[in-house]
Amino acid sequence: MQDNSAKLNIDLGDFDEETVKNNFLQIILQNKIQKGRARLTFFDESASGIWNFESPQKTSLLITTADLKEIKNELRLSISPFPINSKSPLAGIKSCNYLENFLALEEAKKRGFDEALRLNEKGEVAAASMANIFWLKNKKILTPALETGCLAGTTRRFLLENFSIEEKFADFAEINLADEIFLTSAGIGLKSVRKVDEKCFGDKITAKLQRFFDEQTADF
Repeated sequence: MQDNSAKLNIDLGDFDEETVKNNFLQIILQNKIQKGRARLTFFDESASGIWNFESPQKTSLLITTADLKEIKNELRLSISPFPINSKSPLAGIKSCNYLENFLALEEAKKRGFDEALRLNEKGEVAAASMANIFWLKNKKILTPALETGCLAGTTRRFLLENFSIEEKFADFAEINLADEIFLTSAGIGLKSVRKVDEKCFGDKITAKLQRFFDEQTADF
């Protein structure tokens, strides 16, 4: 969040990690969250050329919690007609601007799929609409490089820190030849992809990765 805020010129100088952590834990206790999800959102309240006003603080913080979403263990994906712009100034930035993601997701759901597989303007696989994507080929784990326009998700980082994973540029033809595919995000954890359009994929290694992830994050 600090890296993203710096890119967007959002001042986090009034917030330190310990204070945010304590506020975060307090909200979890107040809302009696046993197993759920939470979001930290920083808002820029400084004056700008668009809205010229004075605010007593430069940045505010909103902490929200919710129950875990019910997600299928085996997902069906379809290629989205809406590409990711890897050259956008918002590429790789985790912000509240999720409209394109939601539109891609809703378009896929209208066609009977659970998620959308999004390519960038170069035809490279970047991500799902609301998650990072990984695939396995010959027992090797791969995932799109950040330069494709995908987000540096926290679950993605967790896997990169615990497994040997190659970040690369790949077109859909390469993904279509994968042995297994799975998605990750803070909201869904790690979920197997059983179909991309009409192509089916296995989940033997993915099931083991999912068990490992669930065990490591059970008490988080």
